[in-house]
Amino acid sequence: MDLDSVAIFVKVIQAGSFSQAAKLLDMPNSTVSAKVSALEKRLGVTLLQRTTRRLRPTQAGEAYFQRAVRALDELQTAENELENSRGQPNGRLRLTAPVEVGHAIVPALVHSYLELHPRMEVELIVTNRVLDLVRDGIDLAIRAGELKDSGLIARRFELGQFCLWASPEYLSTHAAPRHPKELTQHRCLRFSQFKNNGIRVSDGRETVSVPVEGRLMADDFETLRALAILGEGIAFLPSFLCAEEIKQRKLVRVLPQWRGDKAFLSLVYPAQRFVPVKIRAFIAVAEQLWKKQTL
Repeated sequence: MDLDSVAIFVKVIQAGSFSQAAKLLDMPNSTVSAKVSALEKRLGVTLLQRTTRRLRPTQAGEAYFQRAVRALDELQTAENELENSRGQPNGRLRLTAPVEVGHAIVPALVHSYLELHPRMEVELIVTNRVLDLVRDGIDLAIRAGELKDSGLIARRFELGQFCLWASPEYLSTHAAPRHPKELTQHRCLRFSQFKNNGIRVSDGRETVSVPVEGRLMADDFETLRALAILGEGIAFLPSFLCAEEIKQRKLVRVLPQWRGDKAFLSLVYPAQRFVPVKIRAFIAVAEQLWKKQTL
């Protein structure tokens, strides 16, 4: 039995195409195609129906795929168990994160991880697309906000709260608001995904919802942060995205006694019986760094 060809066949099904499987496996398309063809020849059955536009398993291919996945999962579990017994992570960690998180906090996190574990290497996929961890061969994902129930395992961290931010230049020409209701008199940088273009903040005694106005709107926090630095108005952003800007005095808090909802990040990975030590080690590093967040 050629386990290599079985694993390649499984990856082709999971990835949805020969080309995507070849990319994930870091091998030529021709090699992937040849391995699957050799597997079909050895088994004496067609596993995949191929057309110029579609690829899907035959009935026999689907049945073989289901059993092959379980068998490969058992082998992966055995390897993870052995790796965990050695205690030292090694190899490659494939990590994905949304763009604003990837720019703001992932570099320091990865730097600490690689310093602590010199036998590891990290491949970063920075994108706002929600990738399928199994199909795309991702070990670990950083995701913001509330998670949908996906059957994945998640470790959630609280990193500050949503707060109001503006540049010193903006506040030098616009009197700082003394109450959230005065935000209606200011240029506000609006996040287009917030309902009714409004924000909700609390000082611990009173909670206020304010519909805000402004000429600029974006669906990306990093863009809003950059606009706030340029003095275009007041932005409502998660505090962990503004840590460096605070140190450099590029942004300051507006209405510092008022805060919005808590900001959460989650480390997400596929369910598995023995979690690889490289994943557990990364989560441990994140826990050490992120528990220091006090903004």
